[in-house]
Amino acid sequence: MRDAAGASAAESRSEARSEISLMATLGFLRADFEVFAIEGFSARMAKIYERIRPRLVRLGIELAPELSRKLHMEFFPHVAKHMRRTVNPPDETWAAFGPSPRGYKRYGYLALCISGAGIHARAVVKSDADKRPEMARLIKSKSEELEKSFRGARIQQYKNWDCRILPDSSAAGPDFFDGVGDALAKKTGGIDVGFGWPVRDALTVDRAEVLDAFRELEPLYRVIRSVAP
Repeated sequence: MRDAAGASAAESRSEARSEISLMATLGFLRADFEVFAIEGFSARMAKIYERIRPRLVRLGIELAPELSRKLHMEFFPHVAKHMRRTVNPPDETWAAFGPSPRGYKRYGYLALCISGAGIHARAVVKSDADKRPEMARLIKSKSEELEKSFRGARIQQYKNWDCRILPDSSAAGPDFFDGVGDALAKKTGGIDVGFGWPVRDALTVDRAEVLDAFRELEPLYRVIRSVAP
């Protein structure tokens, strides 16, 4: 009986350690990243809603107040629903953190994204966001200040990426931010930049690292948000 009891206690401790480990990390498993390899709209969407979206909902609720404290701005979480899609399944999905409880696409926002390539912390402005020309002009006017704020960091451009391999990184210098401003000023322009972890690292990346990545994006996001409607 003691052996059985000991085995049971050991299993309980192992399960507890696993739960603590998942709580410290983002909680995604390798099978979650494999969802994006599923063929067919209905099959992939079903798995996204079954496996991934509940994790993003929980992370959104938990990370929004942490972001608010770290960046001294109010954030409201929103998780992508992909309601406009009916044929092509999404190659990535995300939790967005924006300034309004009513939605996020009208504004610039921070996003925790997951794809088959890994996990990503990004600053995003969609082509249908309000005041994009004003954002573009302000980013270009502050390109040298932004270079100093990013202190030599290298940043990835996610706009129009293939969602299979993490995009190459570029030095966050004046030319980079001038290019970001130019891209945003186009008729259907936008911004999608940030930092990523490939799957092997995404399995163990912890919340503090993700929050630190958002903190690194803060100077750019603060410029974007300063002209929000």
